[in-house]
Amino acid sequence: MSERRADALHDALRGELERLAEVTRTHRATPTVRELGTVTAVGGGIATVRGLPGVRADEVVRFAGGEEGLALDLRREDVGVVLLSSDAGIGAGDDVERTGGVLDVPVGDALLGRVIDPLGRPRDGHGPVRCQRRMPMERPAPPIHVRAAVRTPLQTGVKVVDALFPIGRGQRELIVGDRQTGKSTLGFTAVLAQAGTGVRCVVCVVGQRGSETARWLVDLRSRGALAYTTVVVAASHEAPGLRYVAPYAATSIAEAWLAEGHDVLVVYDDLTEHARAYRELSLLLRRPPGREAFPGDIFYLHARLLERATNLGAGGSLTALPIIETQAQDLSAYIPTNLISITDGQLYLSPSLAARGVLPAVDVGRSVSRVGGKAQSPGYRAVAGDLRLAYAQFEELEGFSRFGTELDAETRRVLRRGRRVRAVLTQGPLVTIPVGEQLAALAAVVGGAFDRVPPGRVSAAEDALRHAARTEHADLLATLDAGGAWPDDDRERLVATAVRIAKGFVDDGEGADGDA
Repeated sequence: MSERRADALHDALRGELERLAEVTRTHRATPTVRELGTVTAVGGGIATVRGLPGVRADEVVRFAGGEEGLALDLRREDVGVVLLSSDAGIGAGDDVERTGGVLDVPVGDALLGRVIDPLGRPRDGHGPVRCQRRMPMERPAPPIHVRAAVRTPLQTGVKVVDALFPIGRGQRELIVGDRQTGKSTLGFTAVLAQAGTGVRCVVCVVGQRGSETARWLVDLRSRGALAYTTVVVAASHEAPGLRYVAPYAATSIAEAWLAEGHDVLVVYDDLTEHARAYRELSLLLRRPPGREAFPGDIFYLHARLLERATNLGAGGSLTALPIIETQAQDLSAYIPTNLISITDGQLYLSPSLAARGVLPAVDVGRSVSRVGGKAQSPGYRAVAGDLRLAYAQFEELEGFSRFGTELDAETRRVLRRGRRVRAVLTQGPLVTIPVGEQLAALAAVVGGAFDRVPPGRVSAAEDALRHAARTEHADLLATLDAGGAWPDDDRERLVATAVRIAKGFVDDGEGADGDA
């Protein structure tokens, strides 16, 4: 080889070495640390993982097939992981990797009108959810010093609730009753009543049948309620881990709007199924069972959820309507007593009232709102006292009247008035009534305008009165809808209108008590 060619080759090799050295300096590799464990057992929505010494409580772990789980039970030798999907693709010996993160959910206005699962995956067939932000499912409740008193009413559109058990924005009001008493109907009616109010809604459906959920979705969509509502669904056939996290995901979605200053209503349907899912997971994790086989921290399960409901004054509010189911009217069962102590009141739905067709079947004697008139407009306060007294006296005397004993005139008057009050408070499912029209009907029955109308015709007389009030007292109804005062002379004029209308519904052949 000639000297010239040797020098050229030497220069080329030197240049290549310098280039490689520069590439090495520019693209220096960074080592990646991965903490892996191994699945030792799987089944029933639970995986037991050996390893992962640094894993934290409620941390998300990822399996070899991409499935995710929640590290719920940290033990000395292994970790109990709650699966968030089917365990069909997971087997013993599979690798498990820490992610270092916690469960989160997409939040934002893109969720309005959507039906999703607790992980943010679409369930409505309308394509992926395109949200720019995510928030952790588990978040601490707002501290006491940032909370404001509950003063602003949240109208449900249901006369018996708005008049006798007012719900304020930021309140937690429990809906409780046996099966088939109208609990879900009452919750969904409250959602429908928020149309045009600026209140955004989140409906969390836990452990319900798919057909039942589909029926509620059709009702919400047909009435335009999905425009301001997000629905989070964890059906009965899905993994218990997914049902366990569903209410927390729904609350985080609501809290994102709360942080923007919006008023939000969350309906949990229902927390009985949520508690059962957690009991199932706890028993599979071999945690010690307590009363009714529930684990010892079942109270904390719901307390940390419902404490996130709050009123921030000018900064928005989050109102919670949890629903639970009782067995044989047993309010002293474990889960009902827990939730009654956590919430700010309860609406008890009676199966006996539901069987008699008195809907909504709210038992006035066993229901309460601990906020009371503080979150009630002046119009309701003008009639609520007399309405409650008339209904309470009626319920006390109704049982005696069934024995056929001789009744004095005053007792017959109380019974006559009470039957009309019950008829006026009866309302069809998913029917919402504006504030002004509610007050017109309530003032009429309390004022005695319907006393001679047969109970079977009170509903028709009420409809006629509401129509007349919309045309003859439109300004007054607008004032009442806005929460304005109700002067005595305006109320007397409206009652006079009710007396005039009621004359067309009086049956001349009725008995002395005014009942057919």
